[in-house]
Amino acid sequence: MKAAWAVAGALTASSVVLGGLGLVIARRLTAPVSGRRYDLTIRSLDNSVERPIVILDRTPHTAAPGDYCLILENGGWVRLAPGVEDRGPCLVGREVVGESGPAVAAGQRASWSGIYFQSPADAGLQSTDIEIQTDVGPAPAWLIPPQGSPSTTWAIHIHGLGSTRAGTLRGVQVAAEVGMTSLVVTYRNDGEGPRVGTGRSELGAAEVDDVRSAVHYARENGASSVILFGWSMGAAIALQLAADPKLRGVVAGLVLESPVLDWVSTINANCARSGLPAWTGTLAVPWLSSRPLVRLVGLANPLDLRSFDWIERAGELTVPTLILHGSLDTSSPFGLSTRLRAFRSDIIAMEAFHADHALSWNSDRLRWNGRLSVWLASQTGYTKSAATQAFRS
Repeated sequence: MKAAWAVAGALTASSVVLGGLGLVIARRLTAPVSGRRYDLTIRSLDNSVERPIVILDRTPHTAAPGDYCLILENGGWVRLAPGVEDRGPCLVGREVVGESGPAVAAGQRASWSGIYFQSPADAGLQSTDIEIQTDVGPAPAWLIPPQGSPSTTWAIHIHGLGSTRAGTLRGVQVAAEVGMTSLVVTYRNDGEGPRVGTGRSELGAAEVDDVRSAVHYARENGASSVILFGWSMGAAIALQLAADPKLRGVVAGLVLESPVLDWVSTINANCARSGLPAWTGTLAVPWLSSRPLVRLVGLANPLDLRSFDWIERAGELTVPTLILHGSLDTSSPFGLSTRLRAFRSDIIAMEAFHADHALSWNSDRLRWNGRLSVWLASQTGYTKSAATQAFRS
């Protein structure tokens, strides 16, 4: 009898521990926007050549060729050349090709980023600041005209969880080149849009309503249809809108970069990325989907995570879709994109890159721009010769 009680006690204790871990994961996933982590140190600055070279610790990110940016703790931004210089077994050198704000110097703390442009002007784009009226308040947005004659198909650009609308400017450049007016949106609790409740993310379940308001804005201002450009969680939002019967014929296509195609698999992947066993991600599901438990997370309403499983819902997709995804993605599983492409090869095209999460453009800017330009040409009637020129630019 004592042994039985001991086993029961151990199981109860284990359940409490695992349940607590699920709560921690759920709260971390939905946490309000916080400050950026400055986890890099500029070890030295080499000024012996025409352009300065920053010396950084060698990591998978800093040693990856491509167009990246350092965001400095003092508010400065540093654009880096695609090439990587070998500075020994532990260090790399990256040439500085552009700076803004306080000058870069040795000893400064910095954050590695794929967000290459700070603003539309920084990306060579004209813009107007507008507000989208949502049910929870005005959401700031950039309205960006195209280069040349505008198309009646607009592009709506949706950033991901923990990112900013500036991150989508990588795709806005291409949309402008192919003649599309762009609407670059914010949404509730993203740090720029309206703050609601505790400021926590609802993983696209509520944010989709704010982007739906942006679609209505586009329609009211001259768009006959829209193509949704979704990055990470922004892709999950875009997919919800594309499946909305009320928007059938309005959403004409999807461009999905590093898409979240199933939240449970994505949570598992991010647990593994953080050093936990992947299966621990499933412990967060009850805390996110159960009404009694979700209040302890800090959310007002439970989330229907099953509605975000696009492997199961693949048959509901009806519009042409382009997926751009890095094969090294440790956040949004690359394998889900390849499965979805296999299931719906009739409407889904895909381009793979040797890149981590949301860094496909950075890893191969020319190929990313070119693939997107050609695909948009097939959807908007933009001439192939112009698309080819965009690929070369």
